[in-house]
Amino acid sequence: QIITKIFKGIKKWCFTQNCWIFSLIMIVILIYICINYKLRSKKVNINYPNTNLFINGEWKTGHGKETIEVINPATEEIIGNVACAKTNDLDEALSAAEEASKTWKNTTPFDRYRIMRKAAEILRDRVDPVGQIMTLEQGKPIAESKLEVSLGADRIDWMAEEGRRTYGKLIPARSGNIYQFTVKEPVGTVAAFTPWNFPINQILQKVPAALAAGCTIILKGPEETPASCAEVVKAFEEAGLPKGVLNLVFGTPSEISEYLIPHPIVRKITFTGSTAIGKQLAALAGSNMKLATMELGGHAPAIVFEDANIEKAFKILASNKFRNAGQVCISPTRFLVQDKLYEEFVSRMTDFAENLNVGDGLNPDTRMGPLAHDRRIEAIEGFVADAKSNGAKIRTGGSRKGNKGYFFEPTVMTDVPLSARIMNEEPFGPIAPISRFSNYEEAVEEANRLPYGLAAYAYTNSTKTAEAISNELESGMVSINHHGLGLPETPFGGVQDSGYGKEGGSEGIEAYLSTKFVSQSNS
Repeated sequence: QIITKIFKGIKKWCFTQNCWIFSLIMIVILIYICINYKLRSKKVNINYPNTNLFINGEWKTGHGKETIEVINPATEEIIGNVACAKTNDLDEALSAAEEASKTWKNTTPFDRYRIMRKAAEILRDRVDPVGQIMTLEQGKPIAESKLEVSLGADRIDWMAEEGRRTYGKLIPARSGNIYQFTVKEPVGTVAAFTPWNFPINQILQKVPAALAAGCTIILKGPEETPASCAEVVKAFEEAGLPKGVLNLVFGTPSEISEYLIPHPIVRKITFTGSTAIGKQLAALAGSNMKLATMELGGHAPAIVFEDANIEKAFKILASNKFRNAGQVCISPTRFLVQDKLYEEFVSRMTDFAENLNVGDGLNPDTRMGPLAHDRRIEAIEGFVADAKSNGAKIRTGGSRKGNKGYFFEPTVMTDVPLSARIMNEEPFGPIAPISRFSNYEEAVEEANRLPYGLAAYAYTNSTKTAEAISNELESGMVSINHHGLGLPETPFGGVQDSGYGKEGGSEGIEAYLSTKFVSQSNS
């Protein structure tokens, strides 16, 4: 506004004095000032914190003093480091969790509730700084990061409330002097393993449920995005969570999992990640008789029937396809569009991808950030090359974007044969393969072809079709005519190769409780 007033004043003076050359020079100078001011205003100066381990209520470096570098995926610059846990550190965390369990499991649900609600408010008050930290280390647009922090606070609130509703029940007995009842008890110490794509959301799918149930927990966070994980732990620490109840470690994933899962102090594991790694951890848990919740990969079909509202379907599916650069386990992956709407849907999706603003997530104009690390670039390039070699047509995108940062073009492809890798393996990136189908049976057959069963989507204006497709899709979650998955109050989880067990909703806390039956005679 100040610059505008100055510009108008100079313009008026120059024109009255007939100083046209001077006027032109001043206009050029002011345009230059405006452009630089706009660019500077979009830059955010953030001091990225190094991250230590949190064990028994203290932040500390690992015994081995080893660290791992943290890289900003938008610039490829090293922005900090994270401490690595070794066996001695894990032993300390296990001992702390075991000792804390003695009192935390007997802490009243209401007292746990009060601490958790306070942690949620602390996190909610820090949406801006924590969101900026997340964008720096993970890459997603700042608006998505802030939303993740806010939703994370909601998850804590929800489970804090659920902890007050872990009801047992009275069972009518066959004799008058017998009382039969059940009570819910915490399963014990939990080992949790979380990924980098949603560093706060994935933690808060697990930690609040465990705490509300009365469990202690050792959280193994992602080394790529450690600082935002640490911010969650700090919120619980400042809320008054007793020491040892929540511990945070980082390090070599295989070393930590292979040590924690078989350990006798650990009674349950919970893992979110790829199907391949999930099967290994599930096998290790099974061989040691440990309870497990596995939230694994997906390959979600998105079916658009010819009677669907194409405007609505396209807008919702396109925005969710490229959300977090496609690095979302419930991202719509195989687009199945009925013949009548196929060409229009492809055209709309192509235009959307071509006009999507890709850049540094700290820029408020960015709508898609970089992939999280260099390994994802290599993986996505492999999917594209394989699809092309199998005859797929690239409608837009298909290449790395720029020569700095892990950016990849939003990609739309058609005529992709079922033999292509992308039609069988989870791409976890900004690629949208679109196929056509002719009838209902054909769509269902393709949707259920793969062993994945995490999420599925369908769009239709027919109540009959909606009811039928919801029954026939082999998936742990189905969303029809909107994108309604992953809310704190709804269960989240898959079937088949997408894992087992539920997170979120009233079902989420059940995974951290065991049911004890008591039969008592009063004679």
